[in-house]
Amino acid sequence: MAAHRTVISMSDDVMVEIQRDHLLNLILKGEREDGRAFDEFREISIKTGAIATADGSAHVKLGKTELVVGVKIQPGEPFPDTPDKGVLITNAELIPLASPEFEAGPPREKAIEIARVVDRGIRESKSVDLEKLCITAGEKVWIMFVDIHMLNNEGNILDAASMGAIAALLTAKLPMSQYGMGEDIPLPIRDIPVAVTVVEFGGALLLDPSRTEAAIASTSLIVITNSDGSISGMQKSGSESLTFEQVLQAVDMAKAAADTIREKFLDV
Repeated sequence: MAAHRTVISMSDDVMVEIQRDHLLNLILKGEREDGRAFDEFREISIKTGAIATADGSAHVKLGKTELVVGVKIQPGEPFPDTPDKGVLITNAELIPLASPEFEAGPPREKAIEIARVVDRGIRESKSVDLEKLCITAGEKVWIMFVDIHMLNNEGNILDAASMGAIAALLTAKLPMSQYGMGEDIPLPIRDIPVAVTVVEFGGALLLDPSRTEAAIASTSLIVITNSDGSISGMQKSGSESLTFEQVLQAVDMAKAAADTIREKFLDV
């Protein structure tokens, strides 16, 4: 049995090297596996109101990557260090049905990273005016639960989750009537943060990496920008470094892509 596992591992390594060489040859010719330009996203579809029982929701397709985001809002106690601000709690579920890479059980590292980065983008951009979600300072505030559920993974979950989260929040309403506080009102939204992932491979920078590109890329940089072009978050991962010029180029690419995404898909 041990020998059989070794053969599979060696086979996997060989396949990775074959894919790496194939993608590198394409990159050197200025091409990508699916024919896109280096700064081109796959087809994007965002539909809101996807979950009837949620206070806000969105269904996102990014190429064949697919997920739904639901927002539930309810009164609760504030955090002790922010007694006059609402609470944001973000969670991501990566179920085995969406990809053979995902395992059942408690949230693992990838799911935690996605939830943390999406949460940071919303929080650091001050997208939602949390002070306006205070009901009684120190006692009761509105708590927003943003739940991301993967349906299919073909790469770049993070960007799809970012789009879905902000689209769901843009259409969410405070359930005032449910708690005897009057009529339901929209969330106080102040900005639309968008996360864009840039990967480096063969010296080139690529937007919206496919599952194969992401697996083989040496490093990635997530850039979260606001509507005015300011940066509200960045996160690098991977073993290789980026030059100063590459970081500047990645930021410019991410800003341009985020502007297009806001204009075309997040005007909900």
